[in-house]
Amino acid sequence: MKRRYLTLLILGLYLAVFQNHANAQTDTIEHVAAGRKNNASQLKKPYVILISADGFRYDYARKYQAAHLLALSDQGVQAESMIPSYPSVTFPNHYSIVTGLYPSHHGLVNNSFLDEQSGERYSMGAKAKVRDGKWYGGTPLWVLAEQQKMVSASMFWVGSEAEIKGLRPTYYYDYTEKISVDKRISIVKNWLSLPEETRPHLITFYLSEPDHAGHSFGPEAKQTELAVKMVDSVINQLTKAIEPLHLPVNFVFVSDHGMTAVDRENPIATPKAIDTTKYIIASSGTLMDVHAKNKTDILPLYEKLKAEQKDYKVYLKTNMPPNFHYSTKDDRMGRIGDVLLIPEWPKVFSNRKPGIGHHGFDPLSVKDMHATFFAWGPAFKKQIKIPSFENVNVYPMIATILGLPIQEQIDGKAEVLDQILN
Repeated sequence: MKRRYLTLLILGLYLAVFQNHANAQTDTIEHVAAGRKNNASQLKKPYVILISADGFRYDYARKYQAAHLLALSDQGVQAESMIPSYPSVTFPNHYSIVTGLYPSHHGLVNNSFLDEQSGERYSMGAKAKVRDGKWYGGTPLWVLAEQQKMVSASMFWVGSEAEIKGLRPTYYYDYTEKISVDKRISIVKNWLSLPEETRPHLITFYLSEPDHAGHSFGPEAKQTELAVKMVDSVINQLTKAIEPLHLPVNFVFVSDHGMTAVDRENPIATPKAIDTTKYIIASSGTLMDVHAKNKTDILPLYEKLKAEQKDYKVYLKTNMPPNFHYSTKDDRMGRIGDVLLIPEWPKVFSNRKPGIGHHGFDPLSVKDMHATFFAWGPAFKKQIKIPSFENVNVYPMIATILGLPIQEQIDGKAEVLDQILN
């Protein structure tokens, strides 16, 4: 009996190791759409590498002396800050940057949300949902490029793993931290070393720091400073690797949101009025999003919460502040809750002691939510400093650089950033 148990244990361990190895191989494989080439009209167009460092707050570069980023952007464009869309969280804002649409318009209304029509939930941690194109509205930059016979590539970006309007980037990787930064840089260099017929003109490049450090240790921590310096080093390595290719490459360095320290000692508990037999809480933290199972229960809950609100403000979806672009008239896909509770900084909703660093607050009232925007390369004017602007305006700017006509209405406006282009 013992021998049989030992045999089964060894077999189980072997299968686990084999499965992990298989998963690692799957996670790190390059996906290539066979047969795609740049149209002759695209061959001599410029190149854009759109880089995001998650949670790289608007002031981090100077606060922590990111020497390479400061030097590179000093020769190009520096914005006072870039204003994220509401809510100021990762998935909605990465997708707003590449679609030029507010979250309520492109459909990713939060990192996790409920689609009322289907009854399904979307979560940034659910790989099957992340790779399913039905969740994504708008036309991401890589889809716009591919529609016009311009080859694109993605070293990670929200939405790039999904088939959207029948297309993915010609070259892309599923998101994983198993590919080293050195390898990622090597892949980008290899893409740009391809023959011009198959060489991508648009590349997205995502880094998960300093977001992790900011959440775990707070924006003022030494660990966050080190994460910022690591990002700075990666950008230096990337630019140095590409320089010998002598291509007209333009770099756009952005982040999705900032980071702030919150009150960990006095979190706001979930209000008792929200009876989970009647209501679904789709998200919490810096935005509590509540759906009523029976719509006749919306007003009674709102009125009760309104009467007892403390350290938060409660709204109906119908009366959200216009600057949020997060109301009934904005909710194109029916994914925003009926009742929305917004904590007043530095408070957050939590039924236990929350983490140190958070984002998601209204960026117009909490400056710490603001993101970074730097740009340099032949398409950009030199030594330009501009005021803060909304992130939806990045999309038309990149489309202009690449000479890609935009075929549908977006929220971003080309004239906002036209001033920084040559």
